[in-house]
Amino acid sequence: MIQLNYRNVSSEIIGDEHGLNIDVEFENYKEQIKNIIASLNQRKDKPEQWLQWMNLGYNEETLWYVKEYASMVQGRFENLLVLGIGGSALGGMALSEALLSPYWNYLSDEERGGYPRIFFLDNIDPDSMTGLFKMLDLSKTLVNVITKSGDTAETMSQFMVVKDILERELGDNYRYNIVATTDKKIGILRQISEQEGYKTFVIPDDVGGRFSVFSAVGLLPLALVGIDIDSIVNGIKDMDLALKNTDIRENIAAQNALIHYLLDVKKGKNISVMMPYSSRLRYVADWYVQLWAESLGKNKDLDGNDVNVGPTPVKAIGATDQHSQIQLYNEGLNNKIINFIRVKNFDSTLEIPSIFEYTGIGYLGGKTINQLLNAEADSTRVSLTDYNRPNVTISIDKIDGYHLGQLLYMFEVQTAIAGELYNINAFNQPGVEQAKNYTYALMGRAGYEGSAEMLRGKLAVL
Repeated sequence: MIQLNYRNVSSEIIGDEHGLNIDVEFENYKEQIKNIIASLNQRKDKPEQWLQWMNLGYNEETLWYVKEYASMVQGRFENLLVLGIGGSALGGMALSEALLSPYWNYLSDEERGGYPRIFFLDNIDPDSMTGLFKMLDLSKTLVNVITKSGDTAETMSQFMVVKDILERELGDNYRYNIVATTDKKIGILRQISEQEGYKTFVIPDDVGGRFSVFSAVGLLPLALVGIDIDSIVNGIKDMDLALKNTDIRENIAAQNALIHYLLDVKKGKNISVMMPYSSRLRYVADWYVQLWAESLGKNKDLDGNDVNVGPTPVKAIGATDQHSQIQLYNEGLNNKIINFIRVKNFDSTLEIPSIFEYTGIGYLGGKTINQLLNAEADSTRVSLTDYNRPNVTISIDKIDGYHLGQLLYMFEVQTAIAGELYNINAFNQPGVEQAKNYTYALMGRAGYEGSAEMLRGKLAVL
């Protein structure tokens, strides 16, 4: 199982000004944490609670349909193009980057075992979109368009462009190159899919985008490129069982949630840095940033009070960002908690040749890159502690589906618990919706004419 080392947030290590008396705090909050965990598990099956993501690891029907479809289309396409933004893309990106062979898209068809290359189009930059469409043969590409509402402007504009190209190249057969992941009953994409005859998968009710990675949103793209999604689901199930434990001393999600919460409200540590020591986990940090920011950044609590809470998540990669960010973290404002992710066993072992022994770098010879990377992680952790900067280390045995399922599910539960501690709704995003509505108005969507006039007046002076 995943391990959490929180010793470096203890006041015994980094002092009373910046650290916590962990034993005392765990004792003080044990009943509240017990009630939070029990409540989340009691409410997860109830409608309108937005906790159905806690059941995704047990959805055998979705798992079966995803694997069946992936088997049916295997070998038919050279490329998989995923259209989505935010939670519709980041989970798939995080897991595919971690679990596929590095530089997957550069491998030969034989080296990929006949599975397609995978591309995520998660933005609407016209230059990158045009460049991708010039490079891909869309007639040999399976397009997975993902949006629950079906009216996400970014994703649907991408889809409209792709659909037009496919239809011109393939005629009526273009529909066989499209699979849609959307709401079961309603929404524009559901309507279009039924009219056009697309294969569809369902995003379950009461599952928000940033919590949807273990639904068909994430599992379908992964299965299409040959990733073992059964292993991922097994990791989720085992972690879910562990995180049902209501004893904070046995529940790592509750521990890290409480540590982050207390360091924020008591010690002013309102920035959470996610720093995996593995390039393969870089998009896990991106996924965490959305999960943490969109869930916990709220201006109202559950009682309607103005609170404006939420720690700011920041992405870093070890060892790269030791050379770009650690100076700030060590000597800048002490307002951060650093989350290290450390991998115990890498798939490869790379030895450093014993050359240049007569120089100052001779000491590296005979060691491994693996040793060096983990030495970098340890040295950074100790360095931060020397400067009284709180940090935790999350350790996983290896990067595989089982452990990645555990890791991401643990972060989801941690986020839900943190939301309860802040007394906020961790599952809505009114600030995002306002910006979406403004975009609709500026682009001329019917029903937003009043907002458009107001916005044009604001833009004239801003």
